Amino acid sequence: MHPSFPWLRSIARVIIFMASCTLLGLYIEQLALILLMGTFILLVWQYWRIYTLNYWLWHSKKISPPTAWGIWSHIYQGIYGTNLKNRNKRKSLGDIIRRFRQGSEALPDAAIVVDNSSEITWCNRLARIELGLRWPQDMGRKVYDCINDEQFIKFYHANRFEQPIEIISPINPSKVLECRVVPYEDDNLMILIRDVTRLTQIEKMRKDFVANVSHELRTPLTVINGYLEMLPENGELPAPVMKKALSEMRSQSIRMQDLIEELLVLSRIEASTERVFEKMVNVPQLLWQIHAEAEALNREKSHKIFFDISPILYVYGIESELRSAFSNIIFNAINYAPNNGVIEVRWSLKGDQAKFSVRDNGDGIASEHIERITERFYRVDKARSRTTGGSGLGLSIVKHVLSHHNSHLVVKSDVGKGSEFSCLFSDELTLLVDLKTNKSNLL
Repeated sequence: MHPSFPWLRSIARVIIFMASCTLLGLYIEQLALILLMGTFILLVWQYWRIYTLNYWLWHSKKISPPTAWGIWSHIYQGIYGTNLKNRNKRKSLGDIIRRFRQGSEALPDAAIVVDNSSEITWCNRLARIELGLRWPQDMGRKVYDCINDEQFIKFYHANRFEQPIEIISPINPSKVLECRVVPYEDDNLMILIRDVTRLTQIEKMRKDFVANVSHELRTPLTVINGYLEMLPENGELPAPVMKKALSEMRSQSIRMQDLIEELLVLSRIEASTERVFEKMVNVPQLLWQIHAEAEALNREKSHKIFFDISPILYVYGIESELRSAFSNIIFNAINYAPNNGVIEVRWSLKGDQAKFSVRDNGDGIASEHIERITERFYRVDKARSRTTGGSGLGLSIVKHVLSHHNSHLVVKSDVGKGSEFSCLFSDELTLLVDLKTNKSNLL
């Protein structure tokens, strides 16, 4: 309908109404009174329609407009149509924002958006994992308060962002992060942060690998070579000597093989580019598998091993690495605790973080050794390590796995009473799973 038609009809109705009032006033000889009453009725009617419009706009929960006729029907329909268009636009805008957020969460880098007042307005999930940001608690905070690194603060205030810088992770001192700042509209900034630890470690890994292999392989090779030099040219030795030589050479070759395998595992973990937050790990199932292996290893030691595992507590991570870390800690407790000991393995929720712990009642570890036991090839008791077949790499593997998962190993020990090895996984990696519906919820 043409926009002028309702107005013309409304004016025509008013003219007809007032003409009727005029005729009535002339007929009863009360023209002024009847015209005043007619005008009053029109005003009351219009104010009633205005009240109805106001109530519909501000108080009514109904989307559809009230029933009306004439110009008011046209006004209602116009407002209703505009609201529908705005709702569709808001829905479309909401879809665009949702897709943007989904895309930003898939970025391979941590991303932070900062306004012209240096306040954080948005960050993706990887920024919360790598930098320990809390969302939405940290929204509105100064970015240099959240990334409290002296080099970053100096770089940020210098306002020269042509080249990226490298900083130490605020939540994991063993990680090196590359920080790049990208200015965009209205003096806003996007800060992109990438984990470059692997690149900085490659050369160090190569040097360490060569040095460690040459050092650790020297002893078994010396033993094997010594027995080979003892062999006469005709290869004949007394039976007892030959039996001992073959046994010792076999033992040392197995030791070399185990050592090389653990070195390769350690190097593979250090060089891993797999991201820990992409795959959900069924830790309860993993620990029960390790339980079966632990029972087989425990046959000669006769320990009492107790597993207390929360069946609904999962984490995001790399399953093969977590298996290696958990099994190393559990197997160490079995191997180094005196026979007939007690070992307790727990997987539980502490606050909003997942906690793994292994406690034993063994000999304990002196305080001077605790800080160094995660170093490669470090042994508290070298003679005992040789007896148990330890290479000195197990806890180093644990250290690197936990570092990859933004965690660290905590060791508590009393000499003569026992030790506890534990670690916590952040709430960003911890989730609870409903076993009936198989739905998971991050904490």
